[in-house]
Formats: sequence, structure tokens, C-alpha cells
Amino acid sequence: MIRFYFHPTPNPAKVALFLEESGLEYEIIPVDTSKGEQHLAAFRSVNPNGKVPAIVDTEGPGGKEARVFDSSAILLYLAEKTQRFCAMPADRPELLSWLFFISSGLGPFSGQAVHFQHAAPEKLPYAINRYRREIERHYRVLDEHLARREYIVGEDYSIVDMSAWGWLERAPRVLPGDAEPLAAFPNLRRFFNTISARPAVARARAVGRDLTFKRELDDEARRALFPSNYPDAAR
Repeated sequence: MIRFYFHPTPNPAKVALFLEESGLEYEIIPVDTSKGEQHLAAFRSVNPNGKVPAIVDTEGPGGKEARVFDSSAILLYLAEKTQRFCAMPADRPELLSWLFFISSGLGPFSGQAVHFQHAAPEKLPYAINRYRREIERHYRVLDEHLARREYIVGEDYSIVDMSAWGWLERAPRVLPGDAEPLAAFPNLRRFFNTISARPAVARARAVGRDLTFKRELDDEARRALFPSNYPDAAR
């Protein structure tokens, strides 16, 4: 059994997609990050960094319970556990390269683009331009790479595709104001539509819809989500 610590945001969405693709048995444990539940001791014992997603595998290696945090680490762990969606051995170096490209580039820059356009108390033109342009650059790298292939690594669908899908799903929020944010990246748009047509994607999108999470970005939420901005609330 996988205990899946979840909030409806892009990184948990990647893990939800893997779980739905693989058919692994899992239990959702909601973590309302706008209420600060990620800072509670119970969750910090799972992820000391206080972020979702995280999992606890009650049937880990050698029958020992295993905790895993960070979406890329979780995807790698689950792929190795199931021996699915991990690409051919000869493609592993490229799989790792692209997985880290997403985890260190596409993901964080998307998050900062969202932050400065939607959450920051001041709309700073330099910051907004910086992160929008970096997202466009990352999209262009992937678009050019996908001009010659259907999937990011090798010939088959893998965890790298799931990882990219998690953030591409939020492209309208990352690049707001564009009627079709992927229009300038036709190969990337085709790739996203290919992944989105998979039956497991519909199930992944439905994960957590029966749960209630705080939506208001009020002072409580800002302090919970961005505690380093508030010295008296720093965790």
C-alpha cells in the first residue's frame, strides 16, 4: 500500500498519474498547504522539507516501510519498484538527464512564473518577464527535441513524460493571457495532447476532487505557503 500525501498542484499530479497508470494500490492523505498542514510535525516526519508530494510505501525494499519525497525521486522509486515506465537500460542516462531538466528547470521556473504573476503582492515587471522568458526557453528546448520523436526518451512512454505533463497541464496559468500557451510550440503541444489522451490521465485529473482544500490566498495562506517571507512565521 502506498500512502500518498497530496495537494492538487502540479508535482503531486505527476505521482497521481503514475499511480493510475501502474494500478498500484494507494491511499490519499490530503495535505492542505494553504492551511499550513505541510508544516505539522506528522507531515515533517515524512518530508522534512515540508512540501508535497511525498509517499510512504508500507511494502518497501526488503519488506521495510519506505518514505520518499520530491516528485522526481518518487517517480524513480515507483518505476524501479514496478519495473514500468523506466525506459530501456540503454536510455537511462538520457532519462536521468531529462528528468533533472524538468525538476531543476521547467518545474521551478514554472512555479516562479506562477508566483510572480498570481501570488506576489507586487507585480514586478522584471521578475514576471524573467520567469516567463525562461519558461518559453524551456518549452523551446523540449519542442525542438520532440520534433524528432513521440516521447521524450526512447521509443516508449516513461516517467519523464509524466513529469513534463504535470507542469504542461498548468501552461495556461504559467503563461496567462495567451489564448493557447503552447501554440508557439507545436511539437510540445502535440506531445501534451498525446499524453492527455491516455485513459489514466482522466483518472489522475479526478484524484482528490472529492476533497476540499482552501482556495483563498489570504494572509494565513501566504504565511503557510511562503513562511520565509515572514520572519515571525518561519518554520
